[in-house]
Amino acid sequence: MYRHFFKRLIDIVLSFCGLIVLSPIFLGLIIAVKIDDPGPAFFTQKRIGIHKRTFGLHKFRSMKMSTPHDTPTHLLKNPEQYITKIGAFLRKSSLDELPQIWDIFVGNMSIIGPRPALWNQYDLIAERDKYGANDIMPGLTGWAQINGRDELEIDVKAKLDGEYVEKMSFLFDARCFFATFFSVLRADGVVEGGTGMMTKDKDTKVS
Repeated sequence: MYRHFFKRLIDIVLSFCGLIVLSPIFLGLIIAVKIDDPGPAFFTQKRIGIHKRTFGLHKFRSMKMSTPHDTPTHLLKNPEQYITKIGAFLRKSSLDELPQIWDIFVGNMSIIGPRPALWNQYDLIAERDKYGANDIMPGLTGWAQINGRDELEIDVKAKLDGEYVEKMSFLFDARCFFATFFSVLRADGVVEGGTGMMTKDKDTKVS
């Protein structure tokens, strides 16, 4: 009952409240983004949703208009050169993700679930297939997000997404939801340049 009804009901109620309560912050960030680098305040990326259907994910624009589109940050050469001043703050604080509250409200995402992969992240999509993680609604945050985020290797991230599929419940979602606040405050796992940096950092320390 929770998976098929109450989870979606909670998403609708909380995202609707979020859109109203956070509207002043939205307005302030829209102005800041436009002043820092003229252009749209939002950008849309093609992402993989439930059952591998694509949808347009929304974010506050944190990178310059000259940045190659639909390219994961970790695949860009020297990604820092493309990030705006306000964008660095948005990414560090995860405020760039706030527009996804709208994606939750309209039913493309859930509050808790695997982070939606880019349409061309074929390795992550394939790994998630092993665990059924492509057959549930992607989320704003999730089990993998609070256990390493960008630092995780693809196979580790997919396995954690699979664990979420198995353990999905109201209590487990609540655990992920509240743990996310602590992760955001500490900026845990936010690595410019990419996926799998946890292993790379360990290798560097060893060498």
